[in-house]
Amino acid sequence: MSASDFEDGLPFGFIDAHHHVWAPDSRGDEIGYGWLRDIGAPKPFGDPTPIQRDYLWDEFLSETPVRPLASVHVQTDGALPDPVAETRFVAETAGSHRVAIVGLADLCAPDLATTLARHAETPGLVGLRQIVSHLPEAPGLSFAPRPLLSDATWRAGLARVAEAGLTFDLQCYPEQMHEAAEVISAHPQMPVILDHAGSPRNGADDTWRAGVAELAKLRQVSVKLSGWGMFDADWSAGTIAPMVDHLLGVFGPERVMFGSNYPVEKLAKPYDSVLRETARALALSGAGTALPQVFRDTAARVYRLDHPSA
Repeated sequence: MSASDFEDGLPFGFIDAHHHVWAPDSRGDEIGYGWLRDIGAPKPFGDPTPIQRDYLWDEFLSETPVRPLASVHVQTDGALPDPVAETRFVAETAGSHRVAIVGLADLCAPDLATTLARHAETPGLVGLRQIVSHLPEAPGLSFAPRPLLSDATWRAGLARVAEAGLTFDLQCYPEQMHEAAEVISAHPQMPVILDHAGSPRNGADDTWRAGVAELAKLRQVSVKLSGWGMFDADWSAGTIAPMVDHLLGVFGPERVMFGSNYPVEKLAKPYDSVLRETARALALSGAGTALPQVFRDTAARVYRLDHPSA
């Protein structure tokens, strides 16, 4: 399987391991979606105005001529009043599309056990994410309000996630990866997925290289090739190839997966371009034969999706 084969017609089915649907216009009062309704407020990834609207399953599934076989929906807002409402909305509106759901929970909340139990009532819920990206020296780039990784209550909450048999999506900055590896190592049976290639806002610098290599030593950690536009709106196969090459080298293709990060990535590139440029980057890294693993098999295994046949 080559990158040119992929480009000519997507000859094998793919799984999108990271995307969102949301409804701030039609379901905002019910679910929340604070940042999506806060028009004009910049975010760490830029101006979100074009996507601060309903983005539902029909639009997501029509972004590319070849629909994904399945997908992984990742929580959209870290301050939802009731995160279970979003999980239920995603499941109830997906129709026949097969989706694994990564929901939200505040791991410091006193009612965490109740939230986990309520999440578990929704079919398809496989894991959780609470973004921990925090830079004390750059509050404008921070998603988390404080250094959650250092919080003893948060660490105890993560242990509950592991005990519940759930996956955990880790979104952090390279400067936090050493501490993240120390925290995660206490839960070797919990699958952890590093979102957005480890947030390489400075490209393949030494801090990012060392951080992802340390996380890769933990066999339960996988990584997503996603979110490039959050850090470089003009990214291309050539600009991400050095990072893709490093990630493949330390994780191996069996622990690397593709994610579109749509509709956030819609601010940078059309969906088809995201697919093709990612495939080209793999080819530039000499990993063209790994396309089925990266675009399908890793996500199917890690997120417990039944392996769909192309």
